[in-house]
Amino acid sequence: MTTPMIEFRNVHKSFGANQVLRGINLTVNKGESMVIIGGSGTGKSVLIKTVLGLLNVDKGEILVDGKDAAKGDRDAFLARFGMLFQGGALFDSMPVWQNVAFRLMRGSLKRPKEEARAIAIEKMRRVGLKERVADLFPAELSGGMQKRVGLARAIAAEPEIIFFDEPTTGLDPIMAGVINELIREIVVEMGATAMTITHDMSSVRAIADQVAMIHEGVIQWTGPINRLDTSGDPYLDQFINARPVGPIEAVR
Repeated sequence: MTTPMIEFRNVHKSFGANQVLRGINLTVNKGESMVIIGGSGTGKSVLIKTVLGLLNVDKGEILVDGKDAAKGDRDAFLARFGMLFQGGALFDSMPVWQNVAFRLMRGSLKRPKEEARAIAIEKMRRVGLKERVADLFPAELSGGMQKRVGLARAIAAEPEIIFFDEPTTGLDPIMAGVINELIREIVVEMGATAMTITHDMSSVRAIADQVAMIHEGVIQWTGPINRLDTSGDPYLDQFINARPVGPIEAVR
């Protein structure tokens, strides 16, 4: 039996009286692209933060490649991950190439400056950015170009696992489609395990192998992308079709 790359076992997380995760059970297999959907405030981002150890769980456990994510060599553990942040999270004071090579110039992954720059430029080319962009600063780029820089940074260290946090937020539909295609291509090429959180159903359909929906702190539904429209689950059906009436109560 193949060991899952990421496994959540009865994971709970509260913030004071607010119970966000109420018993999450979810498996993400190696090389699989899992997309997490659900309403705002349902705990999608919290899931990612618990895997990375940015938040400690109150109950349950998270396994990465069969090992407890909360134990072991922290630097070695984090070196396995890449992440595309929702807002880009680029460093304004650094030129683009240094943003892309940020992890390659520090810690256990540290490379000589010239090598780090060469890798950064290679990854920039992979996401459709020309070498002349390398010495520009983030403020000189459009939103779409900034997303590409963030994607190049996420893959610069050849991670085994990549997290994508709302990858198309703030982009027009055409650029969102371009970013979705890039993500899909790169994940397949690298053989990486991907976990994406998004509200954008076009992203779900472009990126996902598997989909999981969070509702009221638990996984309401999970299954392959080809069952998304025929799940028979009223919560999922309401969400993906943006229906105001259904079992999910709209907050007014």
